Amino acid sequence: MTKQVVGIDVGKEKLDVGRNNEKRVRVWANDAKGRAALGEWVVQQETPLVVIEASGGYEAAIVSELVGRGQAVALVNPTRVRAFARAEGLLAKTDKIDARLIARFGATMKPEPKARREQSQLELNQWVTRRRQLVLMVTAEKNRLQTVPEAIQVDIVRHIDWLQAEIERLEQRINQAIAHNPTWRETARRIETVPGVGAITASTLVADLPELGQLNRQKIAALVGVAPFNHDSGKRRGKRRIFGGRASVRSVLYMATLSATRHNPVIKSFYHRLLDKGKLKKVALTACMRKLLVILNTMVKSGQNWDPPMSSPSV
Repeated sequence: MTKQVVGIDVGKEKLDVGRNNEKRVRVWANDAKGRAALGEWVVQQETPLVVIEASGGYEAAIVSELVGRGQAVALVNPTRVRAFARAEGLLAKTDKIDARLIARFGATMKPEPKARREQSQLELNQWVTRRRQLVLMVTAEKNRLQTVPEAIQVDIVRHIDWLQAEIERLEQRINQAIAHNPTWRETARRIETVPGVGAITASTLVADLPELGQLNRQKIAALVGVAPFNHDSGKRRGKRRIFGGRASVRSVLYMATLSATRHNPVIKSFYHRLLDKGKLKKVALTACMRKLLVILNTMVKSGQNWDPPMSSPSV
């Protein structure tokens, strides 16, 4: 008998669990006790794959629980699952329907499981994410500072000072964690040899893109979301667009690319060559982001530091 794929619809308070070719839906609480019980049940089923929709962070704990037990888990974009539902002609949407739908999606599409991450990797990812959140808060408070009465400005300035102190504390913790891990330390050091790439970009790549150096250039570009996809039909040739990927990595890569178009000889030359061909700046920058990512991927894979003659792989 073929083992069934498990689909989990994640909610704030509960986890609806279905299997392909089975109507029954089981429910566990989305708390430590419930996740542990669900993890034990999944292991007992010897299921080949658990498929979970990304749910704005609510899914993180159950993914960690299952991956920690050695279970193959695929985290998928909800857009793909809804497109699969439309292909099935399924318009209704409830938690129980979604759980079975996710399981059928997994059995049919066979999405790639997440690589297992050690606890230290998860913690580093959380610190980098928290730093990014605080930076956004600082920006929002600085924007408010321009429009509020003077009496409120004092309070906002105090809050900004506190946020910046917290950012510095997190950066110290991130730097210490990377320094104490030989693999992370070497990867970050190598990344920072590239003109235009700084410590924040390096730490984000170490935390949020552990696949760097392990995939080919097409897969790493698609994973980050800088691989252009065609939109052609018949004789019509639509614009190529990027889609999906890891927004946190793409954000720091964009800022690093802006710097690289001014200070990195390889990226600067490539950028101006595209502009001379009539490419829009946004299109040229996206192409440069992909080229920079491919260069970094090649460097980590080959164990080489920045070297302009070497750092011109085809994109």
